Amino acid sequence: MATMDEALALIRRGAHEILVEKELVAKLKEGRPLRIKAGFDPTAPDLHLGHTVLINKLRQFQDLGHEVMFLIGDFTAMIGDPTGKSATRPPLTRDEVIENAKTYEHQIFKILDPEKTTVLFNSSWMGEMSAAELIQLASRHTVARMLERDDFDKRYKSGQSIAVHEFLYPLVQGYDSVAMKADVELGGTDQKFNLLVGRQLQESFGQKPQCILTMPILEGLDGVQKMSKSLNNYIGINDIPDEMFGKVMSISDELMWRYFELLSFRPMDEIEGFRKQIADGANPRDIKFLLAEELITRFHDAEAASKAQESFIARFQKGAMPDEMPELTVTATDGPILLANLLREAGLVASTSEAMRMVGQGAVRIDGERVEDKKLVISPGTTQVYQVGKRKFARIAVE
Repeated sequence: MATMDEALALIRRGAHEILVEKELVAKLKEGRPLRIKAGFDPTAPDLHLGHTVLINKLRQFQDLGHEVMFLIGDFTAMIGDPTGKSATRPPLTRDEVIENAKTYEHQIFKILDPEKTTVLFNSSWMGEMSAAELIQLASRHTVARMLERDDFDKRYKSGQSIAVHEFLYPLVQGYDSVAMKADVELGGTDQKFNLLVGRQLQESFGQKPQCILTMPILEGLDGVQKMSKSLNNYIGINDIPDEMFGKVMSISDELMWRYFELLSFRPMDEIEGFRKQIADGANPRDIKFLLAEELITRFHDAEAASKAQESFIARFQKGAMPDEMPELTVTATDGPILLANLLREAGLVASTSEAMRMVGQGAVRIDGERVEDKKLVISPGTTQVYQVGKRKFARIAVE
């Protein structure tokens, strides 16, 4: 059984903000399993490591003996979360929501203990709510409070439309906390307003307000923008082991520590030990191997992790890929950039025609794989290792 200090240290790990921490301490001192809530809208069928930042924190609460309530927002997904949007987000159809939700349970139990997890769907209570009850719920919040939200405020002041149904999203998410009697709700930093609505509605319904724990938004492989499938800078939970290993190894040495803190289950003092090893001269690549091995073991198994590392070494190190290489950024101003132009701008070739010739000769590789298509284009948001001939290498981020 963890002490209070140990429990708080684990809860604080990687967290951006706890509101209100003294209330959380009071709840922990009650000595009962707390009801920990996190909601995910099934807007896409596959989860990536950015999603697991929250799921990892849920697992840590489970390890401390608390009850995790994993909410699949099948009802809210049909409204469309307006958070951070500069325009009204198209809602999903019921069929799209159901299809996406089917995959979630399988994926989350690669991290969460199924015996200590309750999976809920907010259509269970929202689908039963009458129009009159929804209007009564809406009466518990004001338009002025809604416009305190940064994205709504910006859209209102710039004359961009805000559909009435978008105001319902924070209300429904907040009411979920009422229906679930949540003690603690987790969310990304971009969800803070919605989480606070949950606190306010719980008080309005005579419940003790939930504590809020916000987690950072994980940067993608480029180290700049948030991890996103649409930006192609993501590591998917369902990525095959070799692909997952290669993507982890492609992140910068600095970003590696962010990933260790938010994605690894290793104790922080062990991670600090890794930092000291590198300061004393250890190769960052070898530490990154440990991160890749842990993640692939979690989402596949130890044997897959071992084989992926062997494959990576065979493709890169035994192929005379240097431990150190230039790290460059190329800006693609008009969307995807032609590989030949990318190689020229990165200085790996003198001209576009030379790049075309090298591709034709089979002398160009991306992440160790030979390129044969002279018309290949590279999308922004990717970071990959490019090789021209036997001696020219660069890790290039396209943005």
